[in-house]
Amino acid sequence: MVLGALIPACSSSKPAPAPPPALWGEFKPVVSVRELMKYMIDPVSDNIFNAVGTVVTKNGMVDTVPTTDEDWEKIQIGAVSLAEGAYLLKVPRPFTPPGDLNNSTGPDAVELSPTAITAKVERDLVEWNARIEALRNVALEVLDIVKRKDVNELSGAGEDLDRVCEACHRSYWYPGEDAGFYQKLNRRLQEFRQQSPAAGRTGTKQK
Repeated sequence: MVLGALIPACSSSKPAPAPPPALWGEFKPVVSVRELMKYMIDPVSDNIFNAVGTVVTKNGMVDTVPTTDEDWEKIQIGAVSLAEGAYLLKVPRPFTPPGDLNNSTGPDAVELSPTAITAKVERDLVEWNARIEALRNVALEVLDIVKRKDVNELSGAGEDLDRVCEACHRSYWYPGEDAGFYQKLNRRLQEFRQQSPAAGRTGTKQK
């Protein structure tokens, strides 16, 4: 009886194991999703988009393909940055900077408001994470292409990246990208050019 009484007393005297330390600390976002895309994800994706293409010059058409180690390293920088940067979209953060409501007001609104985007993500986190994984998978695809230096597959990877990006934008940023959407967008662009004549002379970047 004495032995039986001592066993639980001994076992209860052992301290509970301490939780593992948070080695990396907490994730604290610095910018909104819009800014993350503008200043990080979009620029590094250009390393992939611009790796293969055709440019029309006065001397005819010139094909652009990676030919040197430096060319392939630039593509690798884009793919690594994109693969790692995509996961920053998993860190909860505002979708736009403070006071930026997107083009979400008025009868010809072409974008969802930040509040509406947030609500859509929170309703279906599975879709949000799936789209992030799709973006990351394309980056991993490009990394594999870089290892093999396969120019033929690089063009297809750029098309895959474009599809993944546009699918995400249509789902979260633009409410119904149909014929009516483009009519509204065109009216918005015309209004913008009328208000800012210089804007009509500004060149646009084609991907």
